[in-house]
Amino acid sequence: MSEGFGLYLHIPFCKSKCAYCDFYSLCGTEGKTVFLDCLSKELGSEKQYIDGNQLSTIYFGGGTPSLLSANDYKLLFESIGREYDIGRCTEITLEANPDDLSPAYLKSISGLPFNRISIGIQSFSDRELRALGRRHDASQGIEAVVRCREAGLNNISIDLMFGIPEQNELSLQSNIEQTLKIEVPHISVYMLSLEPGSLLYKDWQQGRFTEISDEEAEKHYFLISDQLKQAGYDHYEISNFARPGFRAIHNASYWSGRPYLGLGPSAHSFNGRTRRWNPASLEAYIQGIQNRNLIREEESLDLYTRYNELIMTRLRTSEGFTTDELLFLYGPELYDYCLEQARPLMAGGMLENTDGRIKLAYRAYFVSDSVIRALFWDDGKLDRCK
Repeated sequence: MSEGFGLYLHIPFCKSKCAYCDFYSLCGTEGKTVFLDCLSKELGSEKQYIDGNQLSTIYFGGGTPSLLSANDYKLLFESIGREYDIGRCTEITLEANPDDLSPAYLKSISGLPFNRISIGIQSFSDRELRALGRRHDASQGIEAVVRCREAGLNNISIDLMFGIPEQNELSLQSNIEQTLKIEVPHISVYMLSLEPGSLLYKDWQQGRFTEISDEEAEKHYFLISDQLKQAGYDHYEISNFARPGFRAIHNASYWSGRPYLGLGPSAHSFNGRTRRWNPASLEAYIQGIQNRNLIREEESLDLYTRYNELIMTRLRTSEGFTTDELLFLYGPELYDYCLEQARPLMAGGMLENTDGRIKLAYRAYFVSDSVIRALFWDDGKLDRCK
């Protein structure tokens, strides 16, 4: 595997739970030492899942990875280096909360191999940040970007959210203007999703706020997209914008079908043939690693599942996929099926086929899920195409 693969490590600790979050995490760092020992053991035991040991990217996600100390990361990088070749690793990302990025913390990690940082800013409005249950305020978000640059970390990504309770077009416009003012090279834009079990979902159920309408959400999405594009950002994936040369390399492996290894509780892995995921429980994860019997769920990917994965992931990108690779990878039956399903979407202006490359039309970005579902394979639709 000459190109290498991506390594994702899930750090499950948070100081507090954000009101919208449904990712697996725990409040506090109890059990951190045992967890790090188990993570180091998993690094060594799971090499056989991916054919090779050449890493192309490393991504520390969570949770809140910036709760780990520089010494914690030093030990993790030593463990990674013992098991894998990181000499040609092009991107090593740390997810961080703005309030964790003090000058002292950034100085402490300056000797570590991080070359990219992803900051969960979400909004530059204190009122909106309180609604989201974030720990930081707007000024801390701006200061975090400044401090990262002062520490020599210039490959900076920030998260920006829309659809926040009581957010309106005026406050969203203010967020966009502040985003452009800090001139970060990468921006991930997400619509607030009301996930069952989250605090915001309970507030919505109890009528404490009204969810944004589809029409207003679409307007806000394109307001952000159009202004970022006008400012020189490449809208290279439905939720992601980058200056030239600053696309997220690790995340691109998810969209392009390249293999990746995920370690830690709830982490997912993919090797081209199967997809598997660790239990979303720190207790079960630690017990499984210590007993050398971690119970994972696993899904084998047959031809039709792999076809659906291509549609689901590649259509999220501005490049889409080519009809040549569709025919080569999946054969004439699925090739004909896909083009038949795509025909009305092309006629309706939702899909484009330019010189054999199928991709979403720009106007379809906000409704991409419905377009993607229309191309998915299922037995009934396949029979009707024969």
